[in-house]
Amino acid sequence: MQISAIRDALADAARAVVLPNGIAKLTCSGFVPDAITAPHFFVAEYEQDFDRAMARGLDELMFTCRVLVSRADDRAAQHLLDDMLSGSGPASLKQAMEAARGAPGQYALGGLAHDLHVQRIQGYRWYEHAGATYVGAELTIKVIGDGST
Repeated sequence: MQISAIRDALADAARAVVLPNGIAKLTCSGFVPDAITAPHFFVAEYEQDFDRAMARGLDELMFTCRVLVSRADDRAAQHLLDDMLSGSGPASLKQAMEAARGAPGQYALGGLAHDLHVQRIQGYRWYEHAGATYVGAELTIKVIGDGST
């Protein structure tokens, strides 16, 4: 699997969320950005397990992604974050990401991986990024695919 292409595809999938009226569109990056345009989703760290099947047949990647929201109004920011962390609904990152799995029998992320699964939300807290403070959380996303490509 090509890591940079998968990171970009995860960011593309996150762009499908629909935020409530009056809220800026979610900015998405497949990399850790120097500066944040809130609300912002980005792919941060990852871990990779090689050779989950013989002959480089399967690798497993665990991506830690972050979503950060402006804290100009702490209550409104946390409500927006809650909407994005919900398991379903138009603003749900889980729903948007898992829509990129494709139809049954299709590869995920436009053919880049076999499958993906949003496994967990963690780290709901204040984050400092490039000198500014945001409310945010982390999403753990498991991606599996052909290790020989």
